[in-house]
Amino acid sequence: MKSSHWRWYLDEMFLKINGERHYLWRAVDHEGEVLESFVTKTRDKKAALKFLRKAMRKHGRPDAIVTDRLRSYGAALKEIGNADRQETGRWLNNRAENSHRPFRRRERAMQRFRQMRSLQKFASVHASVLNLFNSERSLTSRSHFKLNRAAALAEWRGLCAG
Repeated sequence: MKSSHWRWYLDEMFLKINGERHYLWRAVDHEGEVLESFVTKTRDKKAALKFLRKAMRKHGRPDAIVTDRLRSYGAALKEIGNADRQETGRWLNNRAENSHRPFRRRERAMQRFRQMRSLQKFASVHASVLNLFNSERSLTSRSHFKLNRAAALAEWRGLCAG
């Protein structure tokens, strides 16, 4: 099923694996759910293109793509044919920036990463767990929140058991 056709927020963050700098590329949708994460050694057009193609293959093409001013995004989007959908601005990309915060907290608790494979696995599991349990508490009633939380917990237990 293709989802999240409205607006995507793309960002990359620096990580160290065994003292080497790597980049974790992330796509977040308009509701704050992490759509895709991808680890590379470089932060160039080739890496951005690979990340965008992977995300679009899985989730379809968004109506708008909000990025920071990294020129790799513009070059990659131009090659794909989505350059007209890119939006850049001073604080437009805050949704993606704020999605890094829980990831950084868990990264510190794990005391960094030793291998790229473990980072990739952690990033994908972290995104699915965060998407499953993260809900807007202020927008729902307590009873509705508790029902959603119970359903998420039952789904999580089903995933862990199987």
